[in-house]
Amino acid sequence: MAKQTPRTAGTKPALAEMRLDLAGKIVAHTPAAGENATALPGLSLFRQTAPTACYLASVEPSFTVFVQGRKLINVGGVEYLCDETSFLVASIDVPVQSQILAASEAVPQLAMRLRLDMQIVREVVSREDLPELKNSTERRGLAVGQTTPGLLSASSRLVDLLDAPNDIPFLGHLVEREIIYRILQTPQGERLRAIATSGNLSQRTAKAIAWLSANYAKPLRMEELAEIARMGVSTLHHQFRALTAMSPLQFQKQLRLRVARERMLRDGLDATSVAYEVGYESVSQFNREYSRFFGQPPMRNIKALRDGKAVAIGAA
Repeated sequence: MAKQTPRTAGTKPALAEMRLDLAGKIVAHTPAAGENATALPGLSLFRQTAPTACYLASVEPSFTVFVQGRKLINVGGVEYLCDETSFLVASIDVPVQSQILAASEAVPQLAMRLRLDMQIVREVVSREDLPELKNSTERRGLAVGQTTPGLLSASSRLVDLLDAPNDIPFLGHLVEREIIYRILQTPQGERLRAIATSGNLSQRTAKAIAWLSANYAKPLRMEELAEIARMGVSTLHHQFRALTAMSPLQFQKQLRLRVARERMLRDGLDATSVAYEVGYESVSQFNREYSRFFGQPPMRNIKALRDGKAVAIGAA
């Protein structure tokens, strides 16, 4: 039986006790290892039971709270270590490299991820009674912070709604708004506020990122991308790298390779077909870049994945 943390009357539960409580709720709603979708739109629960090799994944605007285990996320060479004390907030769509460092059957890696509705984020940010944000030097579109009691409490109540599905339509959005409010009270919330503020350079850059994510197979023309963002090409380069730790070309390349791997693995496409589908004009260039990124030529890598000798694409 888990040892209970002592507390006196009138005091808030210790963070460790709140994490333990949320961990138990996540376990109760994760019948399978890996990602478990839920009845609450945008909410996924994760239970990983073994460490993994590094794999390519994709992050969308979301909030993830970790309550057990350890995970490493790499974005353009910038590493983020996520342990049981951490939360991660992503304000943009971005390809990442991800790796489970600590997980077992006895002590699984546990996390809760909520996809953020940016329209709701904008509504919260626009409120005049929203307190001023703490100053922060954080500029990336992805940030890791120390979980607060407010975030743990709201996250726990969101998972509680899975046991009361009739309450989800009414209470789900209310708790989501509270979570957004709690994020905005942390230093990491500055990026979320910037992305949601109309006219802000980050918000305009996010439009270019969203367009590139949806049109990764098209030739990259920086002038066109800069026009979408309504800024100069050099300014866009600077802002794009500040948010993603990558140039637009590196961002596009990672997206193309991730989608190509997924199509070959799940849909059985050959390397030549998928190379052209994701936008490569040269199959030999696709093979070189795929091998450099994944460590094996395309078809050998896919065979290893199917044989269980390599790790497949996963969610971040």
